[in-house]
Amino acid sequence: MPTSPFGYARKLIKNGAAKQNAAQTTPDKKLALHDIITLKESNTTAGHLTSTRPHLDILYEDSLILIANKPPGLPMHRTAEFEDNLVEVAQAYMIQRATPCKLYPINRLDRGTSGAVILAKSSSSAAIYGRQVKETGLNKLYLALVHGIPGENGVISEPLDGKASETRYKILLSGEESSLLAVTPISGRMHQIRRHLNVIGHPIVGDKRYNGGEMPELSGFALHSLRTSLILDESGELTVCAPLSEEMMILCTRKGIDRDLLLETVYQLV
Repeated sequence: MPTSPFGYARKLIKNGAAKQNAAQTTPDKKLALHDIITLKESNTTAGHLTSTRPHLDILYEDSLILIANKPPGLPMHRTAEFEDNLVEVAQAYMIQRATPCKLYPINRLDRGTSGAVILAKSSSSAAIYGRQVKETGLNKLYLALVHGIPGENGVISEPLDGKASETRYKILLSGEESSLLAVTPISGRMHQIRRHLNVIGHPIVGDKRYNGGEMPELSGFALHSLRTSLILDESGELTVCAPLSEEMMILCTRKGIDRDLLLETVYQLV
C-alpha cells in the first residue's frame, strides 16, 4: 500500500483489521516466510492496494528519519551522470508520495553491499543521528558469504590504515567450499569487513577488489547489513532488520546452502 498515509498499516493492525495467520497481532511483530496477512475489506484499503512493488523498500519511518533496504549494486550517491542512486531514488519516491523532503544519509554502505541505510529528513535530524553514530555506533550485524570454511569462530584485529581495528565473526552455515558468517564490526574503518575477511583467507564471494572473484551475474557482492540499532528520542532503542535480497539467497543455494535452513537461521538472528 505505497500510497497509504503514514501510520495507516499500524492503525489497521491496532483496530484488528489486519491479522497475521488469522490471529490478532501487534505492529512490532516480525513476519516470517509463509505468514499470511489478511486485511478487512474496505473501499479505503482497496484504494491503496497495488500489485507493483515500490522502488524504495522502507523498513521504518517517522517524522525525522526513514530506514531503507538498499539493494546490491546501487550506490548511495550519484557516481555517473545518468546512474541511479539511493538518495535520489528515495527523494523521488517521497515526491511521488506527496511527502517531499531532502534526505541526508546517516550511515553508508558500499555500492556492492545490501541492507539497512538510515536517511534523515532534515539537516537538523542528520546532525542529531550523525552524532549518535559517531559516538556509539549502530550495533550492526552483517551476513557475509565467504570462500572456504573457517576452522572456528573468531576475532580479527589486524590494524587497517595504521589504526586499531576489530571484526568479530561467527560461522552460521557451511556449503560447498563456502560459509555464511554473522559479522560484527567493532571499529568503523573503510571497507573493514571486506578487508579483514580477506586478511584471514576467506574473502567475500563476488568481491573482486579483495580477492573474492568476479561474478558478472551479481549486481554486488555477498555482504548484507542485516540488523541495525539506534536510539530514538521518544521511545528508546529501535532495532531494524533488512530482509536478504533474492540475489544473495540464490547465490547461497548455488553454493550448497539449503534455502529453508538459510531463512530459518536468519529469522533466529533477528
